[in-house]
Amino acid sequence: MANEIPREELQRGLKERHIQLIAIGGAVGVGLFYGSASAIKTAGPMLMISYLVAGIVMFFMMRALGEVALAHPVSGSFSAYAHHFINPLFGYLTGWTYWFAWVVTCMAEITAVGVYVHFWQPDLPQWIPALAAVLGMSLVNFVSVKVYGEFEFWFALIKVATIVAMIIFGGAMIVFGLGNGGVAIGISNLWTVDGGFFTKGFTGFSLSLVMVSFAYIGIELVGVTAGEAKNPEKSLPAAIDKIFWRILIFYIGTLFVIMSLYPYDQLGTVGSPFVATFAKLGIPSAAGLINFVILTAALSSCNSGLFSTGRMLYNLALQGKAPAIFGRLNGRKVPANALLVSSVLLLVGVALNYLVPGEVFNYVTSIATSGTLFVWGIIVVVQMKYRAALTPREAAALKYKMPLYPLANYIVLAFLVFVIITMGFDENNRVALYVAPCWFAFLLVSYYGAGYHRKLDDIVAEGESP
Repeated sequence: MANEIPREELQRGLKERHIQLIAIGGAVGVGLFYGSASAIKTAGPMLMISYLVAGIVMFFMMRALGEVALAHPVSGSFSAYAHHFINPLFGYLTGWTYWFAWVVTCMAEITAVGVYVHFWQPDLPQWIPALAAVLGMSLVNFVSVKVYGEFEFWFALIKVATIVAMIIFGGAMIVFGLGNGGVAIGISNLWTVDGGFFTKGFTGFSLSLVMVSFAYIGIELVGVTAGEAKNPEKSLPAAIDKIFWRILIFYIGTLFVIMSLYPYDQLGTVGSPFVATFAKLGIPSAAGLINFVILTAALSSCNSGLFSTGRMLYNLALQGKAPAIFGRLNGRKVPANALLVSSVLLLVGVALNYLVPGEVFNYVTSIATSGTLFVWGIIVVVQMKYRAALTPREAAALKYKMPLYPLANYIVLAFLVFVIITMGFDENNRVALYVAPCWFAFLLVSYYGAGYHRKLDDIVAEGESP
């Protein structure tokens, strides 16, 4: 059939431990280490509520993805599902938008790598470590999916170990006064500073949701791994079901410790809360340690970005919505051509981010967020279409159902629309609302200009069901 989900020939080399850590790496990004101070200043202690609300929404979105992914485990999941369950045009829009969002995200991350390396080598030109990041992560992805899985496993493990240490030692400061002369710090900073817990009000809460949404970019990577998971029926549900609890522990737990230890309105003066906390414990190399963790987090994002962009281009080629050359695999079952074009574009990103002012970093992250919000919305709509196409008996037999369907679907969609509207009230994020319509207009022109709609019409005319 014209909208049948394409059959992939990728190697299923990702083990359950890879999937689990990729899920953690996707749920916990560089924003927690690098951007937590600015996010806290925007929302104050209410930021914990922002992460909780967004975390619930992300859980439902991921359960929607999991229900469909278990039935159809393919690497180009979002695009393939939109093509099959909505229509081919939405498959095209979704695939290329997700690809674009990750390319833009990676441009920001590899530039950040150059900034982080300056900590140790201030005289080294910024473009050199950025270029090294592109070449290194490209090589990892070109070798095999197993190598990608191993790198992402260890990258995620570094992040997890740092966050757990932060929570444990920070908790000891709060309760026992560790590093504070034995005087317990307590948690009164959560409500006694400058107006209390709700000091920033609904405005601060709303604006923080944009930053929180960017922090969650990558959580959907579990769906991209479906086509190369050894046992998707077991590994995907296990990874998705634990996402919500990981968010509670890693994000809310960390923010609780940080804002208990330091008055939120002073975080801008103490620098990174992670550095300040470890330095207070008497660790002289605290700044270098956290800089290393942030560096690995940026490399992790670049690594995953190349992985996902390559798989998305591969699946688009299988659908006939990208040049056929991107649908070819090398001897190790890796979509090398699709990876190569993404890597080349990242080289352009290195040059652009090096030459233009620093504001571009904020612009590209907001653009990436708007593209990902669209993809998340498509995932929820796809699940609704998938469930509606099942007979009552088939729906009852589902092993991994979307909870609270369809109410949860509408809640997720309403949240995503609210975040997009909120972006218009922040000048740093508003640019995404200008770029997004232009991007979708470009895709529509290219879709009809390339004749993809006529190809579908020809198939229907021959008597096949679209």
